[in-house]
Amino acid sequence: MESKNVEMFLLTSAKYFPSESISVVKEKLEKLSEDKAVLLHSLQFKDPTMMLIISILIGTLGVDRFILGQTGLGVAKLLTCGGLGVWTIIDWFLIMGETRNVNLQKLSQLD
Repeated sequence: MESKNVEMFLLTSAKYFPSESISVVKEKLEKLSEDKAVLLHSLQFKDPTMMLIISILIGTLGVDRFILGQTGLGVAKLLTCGGLGVWTIIDWFLIMGETRNVNLQKLSQLD
């Protein structure tokens, strides 16, 4: 992928990835072939801020974990009513980082 396109992608999408891994993301993007670059634009990364809002509103039901693809954690959270509320509150602090990690894993699967 061209350096100009990589910089443009990072400017618009850096919030979707952990800040400490931006250099790794940049390296991966520079190594992508053109056909993989087309696939990159079709990936739908989860917005960490939106996941926080979902977690605050209906996190007790595990919806935030289901959206991230963590079905087991979603079921556990649903059955325990968010760990009687404790797990829900802990997730308010962790869900944005977890969302960024899931997005990074999606990007890594393009290789």
